[in-house]
Amino acid sequence: MSALHLNDENFDATLKNTDLPVLVDFWAPWCGPCKMLGPVIDELATEQTGRALVAKVDIDSAPGLASRFGISSIPTLMVFKNGEAVKTLRGLQPKSALTAALG
Repeated sequence: MSALHLNDENFDATLKNTDLPVLVDFWAPWCGPCKMLGPVIDELATEQTGRALVAKVDIDSAPGLASRFGISSIPTLMVFKNGEAVKTLRGLQPKSALTAALG
């Protein structure tokens, strides 16, 4: 399973309709570190099936979300629980840090 692709239209509904923690990767196609993180995000999506949702937001396609969450550098990763942001990680992160953030 690959990461969900969220945008301005489906972001709120996706977070509202799950009891699982949600890891959101705010990224852009032109960002080198984001490209390096992409395969890790997809691995986590597969490994966390049933335990967490893993999603990506292309900030170029969803500028409203980038603005709403104050994304000033990418990659920025946020963990949401019950629809609320509970943790923010900035920059390229090891898989272990992302897994721990979901825990």
